[in-house]
Amino acid sequence: MLKQRFFFLLISLGLALAVWWAVREFGYLPRFMLPSPLDVWQRFWTAFRDGSLLRHSLVTLSEVLAGLAAGASAAMLLGYSLAKSPALEKVLTPYIIASQSIPVVAIAPLLVIWFGPGWVSKVMICSLIVFFPVLINTVVGMRSAPAELRELMRSLQASRWQTFWLLEAPAGLPVFLGGLRIGATLSVIGAVVGEFVGADSGLGYLVNAARGIYDIPLVFVAVMVLILMAMALYGFVAWVESVAVKH
Repeated sequence: MLKQRFFFLLISLGLALAVWWAVREFGYLPRFMLPSPLDVWQRFWTAFRDGSLLRHSLVTLSEVLAGLAAGASAAMLLGYSLAKSPALEKVLTPYIIASQSIPVVAIAPLLVIWFGPGWVSKVMICSLIVFFPVLINTVVGMRSAPAELRELMRSLQASRWQTFWLLEAPAGLPVFLGGLRIGATLSVIGAVVGEFVGADSGLGYLVNAARGIYDIPLVFVAVMVLILMAMALYGFVAWVESVAVKH
């Protein structure tokens, strides 16, 4: 099955490159606006050899991982509290929904102004964009345990911790990890948004700088690294989910 998936991945990648090459060769866009796959590969190799691509990638990756961890942890703690307290949910839900109605792009400049253009503001933007999907899935997951099993735990006089560890966590884990998969991909968007607003390093900064000097191959390189980063995070969470749910 794994070999078959890899085979189809290679076929789809080859088709995408062929379409890209055909559009470049027979389209109307000039080369400085739409580079060929070979141009992008050569620019990737140049940026990789001089160390700039690795340096900017590590900055963005550190922001993504810290933001994902902070946002998911806060969402998990609050989600558990909301699942356990309907009154608290009624009080906080309007504010949580209202906070999600504001685009992150709109509040990112404020966070950069308040906390500076450094690493902290980018982590906070990542955390905000990760928070909501993980929060909702945590609440749903905590409430997904069957009612008859809850009654069984009460009849056995299980403590709150025992009920959580033996019933609620196993029942809610698949739902929680589903939200974490969404959050993992969104965290990359959060980091790039923060770097667009104000930064002197990171892949978002690299895209901005390359766009300003019409280094379009470098823009393609940075975007593809961001895509690979998001896919790697998504795949890692999916792997954790497959192992955890299996056991």
